[in-house]
Amino acid sequence: MAAGVAKDAARLDEWCKDVAPSKELRTWYGHRAERYEEFAERYREELAVSPAAEALGRLRGYAAAGPLTLLTATKDVGLSHVGVLAEVLGE
Repeated sequence: MAAGVAKDAARLDEWCKDVAPSKELRTWYGHRAERYEEFAERYREELAVSPAAEALGRLRGYAAAGPLTLLTATKDVGLSHVGVLAEVLGE
């Protein structure tokens, strides 16, 4: 969730934690730019299996029905999981 926004106040259609990278992957990556390409590849692999794959399917359904907004607290979307997730949703 975006920093400073309470889950209840956000009025979300879905809180989709299952598409977040695993704790192990996030810890390994540590937002180090030199690891981003491998991080993105490994994150895509995580998105391909359940429960992430099922949640991704739901998000694709929302995107097909209208605009889809992804909220994040990350400061650099270009080096975060959200950029990868947006790419995967667009495929």
